[in-house]
Amino acid sequence: MDSSYQARRGGLLRQPLNSTSHNQTHNLSITLLPEEQEMLRNTSVGALGLQSRLQRSTYNPLQDVSSLSGDTSQMLEDMDDADRGRSKIDALFTQFLEVLQAHNNDNETLDVVQQLAQACSQVVEQLELEMQRGVGGSQGAKQREQSIQWLKQEINTWRLLHALYYDRLLLQNDQQADEDMQDGPMLGGSEKEVIQQLYAINAPLREYQLVVDWLEKSYDQHQHQSMALQSHDRMMAWENTLFQLENMQGAAFGRRGDDICKQLDPDAPVREKQPLHALDMEDNARLSRAIFAAIRSGHIEDALKLCKHYGQTWRAAILEGWRLHEDPNYEQHGSSLTGGGHEKLPIEGNPRRDVWKRCAWLLADSKKYDEYTRATAGIFCGHLGALQTLLQGSWQDLLWAYIKVQIDIRVESEIRGCCLKRYQPMPDEYWNGKMTLEQIFDELHVAKDVGVRDYAQGQLGVIQQHLILDTCGELLQHMCRWLDKEQGQLQPHQLRFMAHIVLFMRQIGRIEQTAQQQLAERIIAAYVEALIQREQPTEIAYYSAGLSNKLQVQLYSKFLSQLENKRERELALDAALQAGLDVEQITRHTVETIRLASTPPTALGAPLAGEVSASDRRKIQSLEYLTHLMEQRGELVWQANAMMRHYLASQKLECVRLAFAMVPHDLINQLIKIYGSLDNLPAREECSLKEYLCYNVYLMGINSFNEWTRLQQTQPQPPQQSGQKLGQENFTERMNAEHKEQTYRSELARWQQKLKEQSKATTDALFNVLLFPEKGWLNDPFVSKPPENAASLHWEHRQLQLEKLRSICLPEVALLLHEVLLKSGDYAGCVRLADEIADERRQLYKVYTKHKLAELLAKIADASLLLLNNKLDPWGYPITA
Repeated sequence: MDSSYQARRGGLLRQPLNSTSHNQTHNLSITLLPEEQEMLRNTSVGALGLQSRLQRSTYNPLQDVSSLSGDTSQMLEDMDDADRGRSKIDALFTQFLEVLQAHNNDNETLDVVQQLAQACSQVVEQLELEMQRGVGGSQGAKQREQSIQWLKQEINTWRLLHALYYDRLLLQNDQQADEDMQDGPMLGGSEKEVIQQLYAINAPLREYQLVVDWLEKSYDQHQHQSMALQSHDRMMAWENTLFQLENMQGAAFGRRGDDICKQLDPDAPVREKQPLHALDMEDNARLSRAIFAAIRSGHIEDALKLCKHYGQTWRAAILEGWRLHEDPNYEQHGSSLTGGGHEKLPIEGNPRRDVWKRCAWLLADSKKYDEYTRATAGIFCGHLGALQTLLQGSWQDLLWAYIKVQIDIRVESEIRGCCLKRYQPMPDEYWNGKMTLEQIFDELHVAKDVGVRDYAQGQLGVIQQHLILDTCGELLQHMCRWLDKEQGQLQPHQLRFMAHIVLFMRQIGRIEQTAQQQLAERIIAAYVEALIQREQPTEIAYYSAGLSNKLQVQLYSKFLSQLENKRERELALDAALQAGLDVEQITRHTVETIRLASTPPTALGAPLAGEVSASDRRKIQSLEYLTHLMEQRGELVWQANAMMRHYLASQKLECVRLAFAMVPHDLINQLIKIYGSLDNLPAREECSLKEYLCYNVYLMGINSFNEWTRLQQTQPQPPQQSGQKLGQENFTERMNAEHKEQTYRSELARWQQKLKEQSKATTDALFNVLLFPEKGWLNDPFVSKPPENAASLHWEHRQLQLEKLRSICLPEVALLLHEVLLKSGDYAGCVRLADEIADERRQLYKVYTKHKLAELLAKIADASLLLLNNKLDPWGYPITA
């Protein structure tokens, strides 16, 4: 149907005709003789070009597409096999992101859809080129073919979406269209003028036409092979029948004259109930099929050229009868010649279109004609039954037939209601065929053909249906049901397709309700989950930025948790910053998740004492995330302290050292740079800083004690005495022995000096732990009130941990200090240790249990006995009379 809106139908897709029930009985392929091939090569270029475009294939591509939509997951599993075109199709992840980043303006939303379709088209071209070159062998060709089928269906959907929402977002909001709508229908105009106005003001009818255009355009893209038609420069209709009638004696063509019709007018075979010559019948069937294919693909003019080229001009005349009538020589109200000119302009369309349409209905309803001829007439007269008989095996073809009929009914109703003319009545069955889109899709859902039902209920069919119906909420529900049903088994490219549809809908404002927003976020989050498996930080960060803060943190933290390489972590954090994610919250959540994760048992069992397990190393290295931003120094020391508390309680001193080393040595200077001065530190940072300094003092004390122990174990040994008696050695042996003795004494003196110095350093280091300033070791400084987020920080739980560590570590430090003092001969210092424990300022005695306190007092008592043996009192003072 011509209309002013047809100029806007470029760039849409079409779907193939499917007639599996007739392909076997109407296989019209033939083999040409050499002279016929030469004649075919000499045929005009225009006719051959037309012929190659329109001839119908006996192959049914929708068989594969139906199975594709019914079980897309199985198909896409093969698509993702390595070295089978995977790299080409996986490039779409990055290309889609680049398209979105290049068009971030709301006014460019429709341009984004076109670019997405173009990206898919480029991949299809690359895969087809690889197939032509034989890349990957037969298995690779098979999988590339599956990828191409999926991508072509995706391209179809993108172009459908663009066509529909171009009209919905731009044309339907046009103020001029609203004003025209207020004027009401045009009365008394020509048929063409009435329908032009109808298309201008009737948005649903325009959408019907857009869907038809889309289905017609997509049909052209699935022509796999040409069906040969006999062709030469001067075609004559039914030439074999004419030849036989002119030579009645000849029987070489398989039929005698009395077996065929006697006249050659177009109605003769039906009127006489006699067939044409067998070859002419075959040509007729092939031509009817080609004409229908041309009309199905929207190329009516090409169908007319085919009719004329093959000498059946009456077919061309019949196909012209549907055109709307308009006499350009009269104004709208039909009184005067246009412009007062003397030249009469030709009349457009069919003045007796109503009669032609009634006849076309009778032809489509008749059983005397072949199914393609009936279906061709049914297209222009709204006869659904004639189309259903032929198109029953394809969802796309049936949808095209249904909507084509609905357009015809609505156009005819408008013409008969607005034009001042008496029309031949159409049968009641014609008017009873009016349906809504919802009713059409309900019919397709319960179609008899399994392939139609599978496609209608499959993912592609459901998506296309709801795009046509503009029911975004129901589409989101279906997508979420697929996510629940598949339990994370949907292929990444399915999720990519679904997620970008959701992003488009959200950008144009179709997702407004809270429930719909939650469904949309679930779909985008599922796509981000798929991207996490690919470990592409830029894509993950970009799509995560479109989610709520809670989902952003969960998903990006999950991504960071699986990164091991430092460079990869830096790139991931840079991508998060670039996308505007809350990096501070994400990194905090990541470190806490890794830190609190339970360690699974390994086949090798627990590591040896002093060794660091892989799980512990992973937890400690996660602190790298908190070193990326200067602003997170407070969080870094807080998390590092939490790890060190855990490892110290587990007696994993090497893990404590590694965790401590993750904090920069100039932490205090960095905190001063952030907060201005130490007096301005928040309560959490102030307590964390003191706790960190406590671990520093503790590690210095333990390291110093370990060094003292090492020196204790490396005391020089005296040289061995020779076996000869004194005075019997020769001069050389005596000089050698004296040299060894002298060397031993000098080494022993150096060792004793080092040990003395180390003993003093160790004693000071351990005393620094016991005598830590302010309120003591691992006691928080005074803060006016706990932090505001004390509950989320588990502040009270931390206090209990600190108290427990004091009760574990301080008694051990006191014992180590006593051992150093005792072995250094400072017995009085051992006794004075009791004074420090009993000092009320620090109240160190409170961290002792009765058992540990008794153990320490027993050791101090031993030191007092040694003092008494040295003629001193029990406290180390000289005894005075």
